[in-house]
Amino acid sequence: MAENGRGHDYDVLVVGGTGVDTIVRVEELALPEGDAVFVPPVRDYVGHTGNGVALGCHALGMATKFIDFLGDDLQGRMVLESYAERGLDFSHVVSPHGTPRGVNLVDARGRRFSFFDGRHPSDLRLPREFYLPFVERARHVHMSIMNHNRDMYDDLERLGVGTSTDLHDWDGEESHHLDYALRSDLVFLSAAAIHGREARVMRRVLDEGRAHLVVATDGSNGCRVLARGESEPRHFPAVRPERPVVDTNGAGDSFVSAFLYTRLAGGDVAECVLAGSVAGAFACGSHGTHTEFVDPPALRRLAGAAGGSAVP
Repeated sequence: MAENGRGHDYDVLVVGGTGVDTIVRVEELALPEGDAVFVPPVRDYVGHTGNGVALGCHALGMATKFIDFLGDDLQGRMVLESYAERGLDFSHVVSPHGTPRGVNLVDARGRRFSFFDGRHPSDLRLPREFYLPFVERARHVHMSIMNHNRDMYDDLERLGVGTSTDLHDWDGEESHHLDYALRSDLVFLSAAAIHGREARVMRRVLDEGRAHLVVATDGSNGCRVLARGESEPRHFPAVRPERPVVDTNGAGDSFVSAFLYTRLAGGDVAECVLAGSVAGAFACGSHGTHTEFVDPPALRRLAGAAGGSAVP
């Protein structure tokens, strides 16, 4: 990953991706007969992808800064109160469009399906005078695929700041994701929409973009990693969760945060993958979105139980 050679106040700056998730627990991810069904208590959580990466990095002791748009509404106040309680350093620009929300259905096996309201208009952008001072103080910037931050890449490249992004279940073609895929140094994606095409999509990211490394996660099937200069992705198996899987919300974000933590500490690919895998598995053992994150002692213990070691 690129290093800018300057002093920094933040190990990681996370840009975009906070909001409120409503979790509805259902027996299965399918509509039952009739027009109503009783479910366990429906609960709201501060969530979304940037939130998960920022809180995961914060729990691992990294100097973490999080910036985003946020509405002046009930959900926005919920976000601010949560970050104040957790001690996460967060700054925002007030959005007239409100705070993004999602509704996540979670079945009895912990699998989820998410409805995201995507309320920010396509031409909304974080003001340069707002984000640039934070970028100038950061060692690494993680870009959530929220659209309102996509114009930041020119400044990130000019300053030589290392970057990462998580494309989630990108199909390998959708243009919204493509800027992030081709302009980030480290690219995470899910294999959910590209099964059978992982190698081709990962190779495209490396051949057409600036990435040094692409990581395709695949849940209990582990992940594949392709580095620049390699001919084929390497497969890494998943680790066995220490606790029963009750909710997969936030597992991918936990994987990303622990991978970044290990990468920025000088870990090699295998060490980064192991850290990400145990952090993701740990997150699946708690109900809700981003309610519990692995810390350094737990990361070391779980990595050791999986037959490896954690860095640092």
